[in-house]
Amino acid sequence: MTSAPPATTYPKARRISFRFEQHNSNDKYFVDGDMVFSHFVAGLSGGFPPGEESFIRSVRRVAELVTDPVLKKRVAGFIGQEAMHGQEHRQLNDKLVDMGYPIEWIDTDQAKERMLRLEERFAPLVHLAATAAAEHYTAVLAQRVLSSDEIQNIPASPEFWHLLNWHALEELEHKSVAFDVFRAVGGSERTRIGVMAGLFAFTMPFTFGTLAISLARDPVARRQPVRVAQEAYALFRGPIFRGLMAELAQYLRPGFHPDDIDTTALLQQWQQRLFGEEGVLVDHLK
Repeated sequence: MTSAPPATTYPKARRISFRFEQHNSNDKYFVDGDMVFSHFVAGLSGGFPPGEESFIRSVRRVAELVTDPVLKKRVAGFIGQEAMHGQEHRQLNDKLVDMGYPIEWIDTDQAKERMLRLEERFAPLVHLAATAAAEHYTAVLAQRVLSSDEIQNIPASPEFWHLLNWHALEELEHKSVAFDVFRAVGGSERTRIGVMAGLFAFTMPFTFGTLAISLARDPVARRQPVRVAQEAYALFRGPIFRGLMAELAQYLRPGFHPDDIDTTALLQQWQQRLFGEEGVLVDHLK
């Protein structure tokens, strides 16, 4: 079993604020002028706040069973980081709704009530296993974003890139917390792998479906089906998705641990780049 990270790698909840008001709302397709890519990113951002709140609830459902003081401290950092992610993505999502992206339905009071009812139907360990699996998804995506020059060079609003890189950094910082809590409170390999298998089968149909619905509600997209098809092909053949399912499937291996994928050097590089003495986000910290 992989040991817990040293104390120096505890997730750190940074109080931060992004300046989305600087983005021109008339510049709707904010990722390289790409309609499909922009809708995909907007949908991801729309789902982050309610998703991260569910992750926090899953850990809190079993928090009293966690006795290791090191893991308790890591849990506190995880919760703090996820809460800040939700807060800042909600600020971005308000801007995206103003720009015409149909994502407001994801984060309504009614949607939260449905999510809470769904969570109550699952045992705490199943809920936590789903969080651990989802954290593997975000860690794999985060590693791709931070390690790929091809992705980093995609033209987009600077503040969008600041948010994305900060979020990716912190996803890597806490990538194994929910997993380690799941193990610490008695979660089995059978449950861990079974839950991930279900999510794995659901991933691409859900991604295609929600993206298609979002594009169908965009009048520009409805008038340009050839452009939509070309951009969709480029997105799913590009650096975000190329080989993604194979990387996600590593989680299905018996005995797998998130720290088996060594991102230490990548973390150190981006911690310095964003929050070092001359880090690009130092002036965003509160």
